[in-house]
Amino acid sequence: MTLAESTYHSLRDDILRGRLLPDQPLRLEFLKSRYGTSFSPLREALNRLQAERLVVNGPGRGFVVSPVSPAELWDAMEVRILIEAEALRRAIARGDDAWEAEVVATFHALDLLSRRLDGAEAAADADLAELEARHRDFHLALLRACGSPRLLDLFHQLHAETQRYRLLTFTPARGRTRRDVSREHREIMHATLDRREDEAVELLTAHYRRTAEAIHPLEA
Repeated sequence: MTLAESTYHSLRDDILRGRLLPDQPLRLEFLKSRYGTSFSPLREALNRLQAERLVVNGPGRGFVVSPVSPAELWDAMEVRILIEAEALRRAIARGDDAWEAEVVATFHALDLLSRRLDGAEAAADADLAELEARHRDFHLALLRACGSPRLLDLFHQLHAETQRYRLLTFTPARGRTRRDVSREHREIMHATLDRREDEAVELLTAHYRRTAEAIHPLEA
């Protein structure tokens, strides 16, 4: 991994996990000190993050962490639904045995850790990071067979945008709700593997809208 790549991942992770807050200025001297790197890798990393909509570069302000709002969350989530619905339909049409095996394996890895953490009084940061990674892997596995690298690139971008909201608003108490997310994932998996295309898309859509509603309910 190059220095620019390492800087990009460190800065991106700090934004997603709220260590760098929305609207926070990203002055190069501050970043140079924080990440122990030079201006060139930092500028490269910031330009990549701007393309992913995680930072903005305003006139007279320089780079700042992108602001958050309910409208931005819902816009990102609805676009994510459009992209993933199309990718899921294509994956269901094209998916082979290896794809099915990956979907099952990533679901069980996620479900196993979810159940272990549900019974714990408190979860370590490393466990929560692993849970997020397994959650991403499951949703990516559903789409992997779509045959479109561009759709998968959009998945990664929109996943990051919406994950940021989830992590910024997550607390242990809020994480323990009556919502059975494991059941939602299982239903999506079964509909997908049974090639029930319309039902799989409907379940995925409802899953994402419940998540957005839990973070920022739509106004009546």
